[in-house]
Amino acid sequence: MVRLPLALAAALLATSAFAQTDAPAPSTTEKTGVNSVLGVAPSTQDFVTEAATSDMFEIESSKLALERSDDATKAFAQQMVTDHEKTTADLNGLVTGGKVKATLPVAMTDKQQSTLKDLKALQGADFTKRYHSIQVDAHEDAVDLFKRYGDGGEQADLKAWAAATLPHLQHHLDMANGLNK
Repeated sequence: MVRLPLALAAALLATSAFAQTDAPAPSTTEKTGVNSVLGVAPSTQDFVTEAATSDMFEIESSKLALERSDDATKAFAQQMVTDHEKTTADLNGLVTGGKVKATLPVAMTDKQQSTLKDLKALQGADFTKRYHSIQVDAHEDAVDLFKRYGDGGEQADLKAWAAATLPHLQHHLDMANGLNK
């Protein structure tokens, strides 16, 4: 049996506890889309993680669009930044205020970071076309996530917020689809 000095053991335990709560990964059934296909509400932690990382991605990708796109896309992107900063603040308030027991992620998912990196490599019409496509996909996912939690979520305050936010996300999806016309 290996004996670790108490300070080292405590440091390892603290590091592993920090790593587990620093950026919670969604459950396998949520991450793979099984919950979505079955119409199952995500857990509170999965919902918080997905909603928060989605907001981070929307804000960062839309800031890029403000620099690189046509006027119609810039107007859409500005609304995405404004609206998703608000939903971020709302969600943070629910969690940090103690109404919702969950850990807020501190970074986007690896997939979102990779998509953002790919987007940064594009310019002009190629950028705008890809941004439009990403916005449709991201808002389809968000509408699905918020609908499932709003219908069957386990935490009352968060469930009410998800249901109240859903029409705004549906409007974003409609706007994103309209950019492609």
